[in-house]
Amino acid sequence: MTALLIALGAAVGAPLRYLTDRAVQSRHGSAFPWGTLLVNVAGSLLLGFLVGWPAGPAVSALLGTGFCGALTTYSTFSYETLRLTTDGYRLVALANVLGSVAAGVAAASAGYAVARALTG
Repeated sequence: MTALLIALGAAVGAPLRYLTDRAVQSRHGSAFPWGTLLVNVAGSLLLGFLVGWPAGPAVSALLGTGFCGALTTYSTFSYETLRLTTDGYRLVALANVLGSVAAGVAAASAGYAVARALTG
């Protein structure tokens, strides 16, 4: 049952990641991967919230592992950072790494704090 919940969450998260990335990138003319940053930060926020909320194993599998796991993308983040570097945008690549990590940790922390505040 757990594997099915993960698959269901992933079936929603992966297309949402792709569509969000394409929509965001189509509005920006820069080399910076804004779409990937957005989905990674949003997924970090939600996962932080789920960790702080007393969610059961089924919800954690569906939303945490499945949805957030498919929504966020370390491989695309890595590829885009490499692409920026090889295309000569070394400072943009560095900004992508530092900004993504800082924003992801901040978002996860905020999500966790909100969940803990709501559950008192």
